[in-house]
Amino acid sequence: MPKKNSPSKKSTRPTDAEVTILRVLWDRGPSTVREVHEALDAQKDVGYTTTLKLLQKMAAKDLVVRDESNRSHIYEAKSKEEPTQHRLVADLLKNAFAGNTPSLVMRALSANAASREDLAEIRHLLDEMERGIKK
Repeated sequence: MPKKNSPSKKSTRPTDAEVTILRVLWDRGPSTVREVHEALDAQKDVGYTTTLKLLQKMAAKDLVVRDESNRSHIYEAKSKEEPTQHRLVADLLKNAFAGNTPSLVMRALSANAASREDLAEIRHLLDEMERGIKK
């Protein structure tokens, strides 16, 4: 039986910790390890070397690009936020919900209380999607 994490095939799907770092990079833009660490440490106690190791692994997975032209390396998210989120949701829909979109949406809405504004935005999006179908 083949190993799931064989070294010949690297996963390019970010882990939860890597998504947290990507969020920092999307919000801040290109950043040093120190800047990423400070942003992470403000949310949760994390060691500097942990942040450094995660960024190095992310560079190996091609999730971030590293500018080594200065003494302090600068890291930047390789992909923009929206396409990355699209891939993650598509994977979640396929793997956890067997392609059942209504089930995914219902779980998302029940997992976190939606505000009136959120619901209005969702209704607007659904209306826009329906208009596109009718054309």
